[in-house]
Amino acid sequence: MSSRLMTQLLGYAGLLPFFGFCFGFATLEDWPRSLSIQGFVIYSLAIFCFLAGALWGQEQQVQSPSALSTLIISNGLVLFGVASILTAQTMMAAVFLMIGYGALAWYEGRISTLEPWYRALRVRLTLGVVVAHLGFAALHVTGA
Repeated sequence: MSSRLMTQLLGYAGLLPFFGFCFGFATLEDWPRSLSIQGFVIYSLAIFCFLAGALWGQEQQVQSPSALSTLIISNGLVLFGVASILTAQTMMAAVFLMIGYGALAWYEGRISTLEPWYRALRVRLTLGVVVAHLGFAALHVTGA
């Protein structure tokens, strides 16, 4: 199996927990529901930190004039993600993380020298993550 295909499979598979946790939030009760709510936010933080780390790794491979600022932004994004969790409000944390995903995608699009297929994949995956976060927020608002 090619690296490109594996990247695509893993990327799309990574969306499943977001939607699975939303499904659990909407349909389960008591402890399993709480686990789905907390799981969504913690999983979101994990993926967000992974992507910020990938941004760090890209700069290690391609030395560019923006390398120093990218390394600082990568670390800042992780701290932002952790701070969002420290609010102890799952709705607020999810909204902040969603904003963080958008900011990361915007920044990465401006500085990245990624292959076109990978850039397109990242846009689609980010849209999927944002949709999941909007669904999670809607579940909170409706009191599902």
